[in-house]
Amino acid sequence: MQLFKYLFLFISGSVLLTACGIYSFTGASIPTEAKTVSVQYFNNKAATIHPNLSQVFTEKLKDIFIEQTNLTLSENDGDLSFTGYISKYQINPMAIQSNETAGQNRLTIEVNVTFKSTIDSKANFEQTFSRYRNYNSSENISEVEETLIDEISKELVEDIFNKSVVNW
Repeated sequence: MQLFKYLFLFISGSVLLTACGIYSFTGASIPTEAKTVSVQYFNNKAATIHPNLSQVFTEKLKDIFIEQTNLTLSENDGDLSFTGYISKYQINPMAIQSNETAGQNRLTIEVNVTFKSTIDSKANFEQTFSRYRNYNSSENISEVEETLIDEISKELVEDIFNKSVVNW
């Protein structure tokens, strides 16, 4: 009997939390009025251009909202909207060794994001997000680049998601 009581309380609490539309188990705090999200294509304006980066990043940003919220993806003019561009794609030597060669290299990706909410203009922002990954200089960048881009893009998208809809 005690088990049923706890199960009933858990289910009731879950229904109440999600029914009001303010909280989700991902931590997102999205107003109930918000029904759509739009993500425009993030062009690569960096000095160095990787051909797949814009597509990978843009799709990951769309995917996080589809997977972790109840919002519907809209081509244009979503209740929540994201625009921006990739401002940096750079590889720098790191960890210089005694023979003056780099022991590691660092791939840095930087994205300028503009977020607008038609529901709550106080949530609007324009911000640059940056993440990087180090890799051994003995590795050929063409062999590890796709993996690095995928990992960095995932972290950038999580940062943007948290900034836009998770109120910590």
